[in-house]
Amino acid sequence: MFTGEMGEVFLRSLFAFLLGGGLCVITQILIDKTNLSSAKILVGFVVFGVLLGALNVYEWLLDNFGCGITLPLCGFGGAVAVGVREAVSEFGALGIIKGAFVASAAGCTAALLMGFLMSLFFKAKPKRL
Repeated sequence: MFTGEMGEVFLRSLFAFLLGGGLCVITQILIDKTNLSSAKILVGFVVFGVLLGALNVYEWLLDNFGCGITLPLCGFGGAVAVGVREAVSEFGALGIIKGAFVASAAGCTAALLMGFLMSLFFKAKPKRL
């Protein structure tokens, strides 16, 4: 169908869509079919990403599926695991803490800044059951 660079871009985009979409489908099934809270599901995906990073699977998925693995929370967990592994090899046991903070700093900072900016423009409303 597509050849050369165009075909490679198409396939990488398709694989990213399928992996990211598959993770979203799994999340929706967990929301609909279980009594798990959203917080537990989110933490589960971060832990899953950490496991992928610890087993060196995250980097392979990143190379082959691109942003399909980085957009869900698995990407945050995977990045933390990779950061910890690199920091441990450089700093020893202190790298366990240092690597996690360095790897997650940009994501946490962005989340805090966006939350603060949104609080300036929108007023929170209580959740109605």
